[in-house]
Amino acid sequence: MANNPVDVESEGLKGLSTRTKILVGVIIAIVLIALVAVFTLTIAVMETDAGAQFPYVTTYRVTLPDGEPVSIGNSRIAVMAYQNEVVTDVDGTKEKLVVGQQRVISPHKARIAALGIPLMDTDFQITLTYLGQTGKNANFNLTLKTTQQVPEIVLRRLLPSNMNAQPV
Repeated sequence: MANNPVDVESEGLKGLSTRTKILVGVIIAIVLIALVAVFTLTIAVMETDAGAQFPYVTTYRVTLPDGEPVSIGNSRIAVMAYQNEVVTDVDGTKEKLVVGQQRVISPHKARIAALGIPLMDTDFQITLTYLGQTGKNANFNLTLKTTQQVPEIVLRRLLPSNMNAQPV
């Protein structure tokens, strides 16, 4: 009477328990690797050749603090607003904008990597459209055009937090 139904049933539960433990362990390992990948996400920005097409477009409403420079990629941007005008200084080149006017920033290339492994390269171009001034901030629509579709989490890493970027 070695084949007692109770013994067979308890053996099946033990096997299921081991499989469940393995499955949970694999899921935890995948989650940990994904978290480490997100925290090690890097974006290296460099110059690019002109002539790229930018089929993917994302627009944000941003505020730039008056007189305080911010960096997007390798570009340093500072603004000085007065009434319905703003002087934008991008990498030392100044240009005056009125409400509704645009400023196109020259294209760059971004190399995106996680865990030290390159994941994608994409060219990108930024266009700023001046919307006016609120207090000590200049308001813009920032249009980010890319050659490849880029996940939102990567785009957020490109934009500095003091820009208060909100998707439009």
